[in-house]
Amino acid sequence: MVDSDRIDNLIAAVPPALALRAGLDLGIFTQLGGSAVTADSLGAVLKVEPDRLSRLLYALASIGLLEVKDGQFRNGAEASAFLDASKPTYRGGDHALLRELWGADLLTAESLRQNRPAALHDFSEAGPEAAAAFSRMLAPGGVIFGRHLAQEIDLSAIGSVIDIGGGPGTILVGLRERRPQIAATLMELPTVAAVAPDILSEYGANDVVVEEGDITVAPSNGRHDLAILKAVVQVLPPDQARSSILNAARCLTPGGEIAIAGWGVVDDDRLGPPEGVFLNLTFLNLYRHGESYTEGQYRAWMTEAGLRDISRSRLTDGSTLFRARLTG
Repeated sequence: MVDSDRIDNLIAAVPPALALRAGLDLGIFTQLGGSAVTADSLGAVLKVEPDRLSRLLYALASIGLLEVKDGQFRNGAEASAFLDASKPTYRGGDHALLRELWGADLLTAESLRQNRPAALHDFSEAGPEAAAAFSRMLAPGGVIFGRHLAQEIDLSAIGSVIDIGGGPGTILVGLRERRPQIAATLMELPTVAAVAPDILSEYGANDVVVEEGDITVAPSNGRHDLAILKAVVQVLPPDQARSSILNAARCLTPGGEIAIAGWGVVDDDRLGPPEGVFLNLTFLNLYRHGESYTEGQYRAWMTEAGLRDISRSRLTDGSTLFRARLTG
């Protein structure tokens, strides 16, 4: 007998996720920290009406992100570990980006009807203000990703790193927390490159070299021991995705390593992993040509670029990481 449990569960999963997003937007988990407070006192700090705030607090408690006792709320174990921005393990740095992505997801049917992205995002056409706003939104998550990447890669032999298409360049900030002596370069399109130095300065990274360039057209001016492509390949049409990897490999010293990362990767059967499959729908609403490419496509492009020892793994943030070395 067929029942509706699968459909009911999918519908029921949406409100808790939106409650989590609201909690991140308001900074509830960070404000709570290790303390227990009432809705009245938290509302006063957040400048929101306590009775209305309590609805969200109880909702967050119902899904285990908060605990409540005698009218006082505190972070649950997971929220304390991963949703408090004062902790190095913070996972909420991309919540502003998440808001953008979820908003775009609501437009999938419209994008298909119109045969164009209903929430088009075009990096090449962004003005200075839009580029600055989007880069600032990406900056906290970039630091966190850099920390995750530093846990995966042996940085001891790396003297120079280039972040290609890295927006504000804050991946380099997180990556170099362990080895500040690594020389760092950010390669970005001119509009984004123009706003990156101010953002990097706010993170104490005035020594990062910012280079204007388009990786789909040509490699960096220099050569580096490590090249990072985070969420770049997936926003490009196939021919430019291929050329971005070929040119990124040309940014490497002999034996240098490339790290290609993002959520936009799917298995060759295109049925998983879920984050890649469903991000592929999101791309319909944001980009004219970007998509979640398959593992086979990535491996073919990397092999063509002269890269060897290609491996695929999953980072602690859930994203996919391809690593390989340039044939020496």
